[in-house]
Amino acid sequence: MKAFVMSHSTGSTIEKDSLFSDLSDEEYLQLDHISDKEVKQGEYIYFEAYRHPNIYFIKTGHIRLGYLDGQGNKIVKDILRPGDFFGQVTLEKENLNGEFAQAFKTNATICSFTLDHFNKILVNHPKLALKYSRISGYRIRRSEDRLENILRNDVKTRLKMFLEQLLVEVRDSAKWFGKEVRIPNYLTHEDIAQLIGTSRQTVTSLLSSLKHENICTFSRRELRFYNK
Repeated sequence: MKAFVMSHSTGSTIEKDSLFSDLSDEEYLQLDHISDKEVKQGEYIYFEAYRHPNIYFIKTGHIRLGYLDGQGNKIVKDILRPGDFFGQVTLEKENLNGEFAQAFKTNATICSFTLDHFNKILVNHPKLALKYSRISGYRIRRSEDRLENILRNDVKTRLKMFLEQLLVEVRDSAKWFGKEVRIPNYLTHEDIAQLIGTSRQTVTSLLSSLKHENICTFSRRELRFYNK
């Protein structure tokens, strides 16, 4: 199993993304001693973690979160993008329950805090604490919505709802061509299958069906939605 390597940046280590954007320049500089960590594609930030004391923020790349099932198979539960955070997001030291985090598709750059350090930051910046609470709440609702989608809907509906939600979440990077919208794709058929609770073969078949219905097309690089 590969482990991540650390690289020390000479510039700012935390981009002013959706969480940190409300900090003043002076407050922002207080975070500047945190080191960047470069994670090579396929390497793990942690694997089967339990007592893991850190929280991580993604600067570049994608991170795949998952766990091992009873047969030792890797089950993907989320794939995160720049601006997302992972690790001990509930700010408790024993809440990962065997989770793994892995750089996905490309190299990734992340920065990390110990829980004690990050809790001090939240205490000193109430607005940041409130924003963190809101974003964490959204993440929890998203997970609940995905579970409800799996439990209540047929597979094709689950796939369509998943793709629609994906479009909403990456709308800032979407490109519009009349009624056609294109978004970058970072998912495989297998990833989507695990995230909606079905098989890779079913996802492949349904994506072909959606293409023939002129709803969307799926390639390694992008997703195209029509008549939006």
